[in-house]
Amino acid sequence: MRIRATVAAVSGALALSAFIAPAAHAAGSAPNVTFSNVKVNKGSSMVVGTAKASFAVTYTVTHPSSLKASDFVTGPAIYRGTSVTKPSDLFVSDDPGTCTAASTTVLNCKATLVFTVNGDSDLTNSEAGSWNVAAIAVGQSGSKWVGGLGTTKILRATKLTVNATPEPVKKGKTVTVTGSLTRANWDTHKYGAFGSQSVKLQFRKKSSTTYTTLKTIKTSSTGALKTTTTATVDGYYRYSFAGTSTTPAVSATGDYVDVQ
Repeated sequence: MRIRATVAAVSGALALSAFIAPAAHAAGSAPNVTFSNVKVNKGSSMVVGTAKASFAVTYTVTHPSSLKASDFVTGPAIYRGTSVTKPSDLFVSDDPGTCTAASTTVLNCKATLVFTVNGDSDLTNSEAGSWNVAAIAVGQSGSKWVGGLGTTKILRATKLTVNATPEPVKKGKTVTVTGSLTRANWDTHKYGAFGSQSVKLQFRKKSSTTYTTLKTIKTSSTGALKTTTTATVDGYYRYSFAGTSTTPAVSATGDYVDVQ
């Protein structure tokens, strides 16, 4: 089981740091708080490439009036498995959330989830996809883990290129459109070919703001794309990929072709 940062008491102060399992914090008197309105990355998927990536998390904490906000800290987490206390995988914010009082018993908080992709990578390819959302509150003598606060996704970033030739081209002649589809490989820390994927060739007239699909083709084993079409009017060609459960949708920047 891979456990990342979790909440611990360090040198008498509360901080988010030690690499230990949630069960290790079960003892003691846990802060009597509840979590609500947890939103990871404003509700969007977290797309991670081959560099360090940070994502904001906002949430609300409700505590009894007898418990001072200064007596505990909180932070967001994401996990896989049947429960946050027995996860198969877990990530927690490295630092505690920063909270402001909305009332004497309600705190509005924000924190950050950070992922690295390097020699000591947090992420592996198998971890792309859906995760459960959780949160933790820790006081001087115990902590409280709360799971089932929603779901989120971590996705492997994709890149898509396009090149339409010749430029310019005579009306009625053939335009050859090439490109490539790659995605972040969290195991090698590089972008690699994304083969056998359906990609749409789309066209937008110079005077229009809307792309129309001309055909759908598949990437080669190396992620390469190549097809032809007939030149009719001035406009932009692009490839567009719908995404998968582990990779986001992406569209290439349109390549303009002048038809003479």
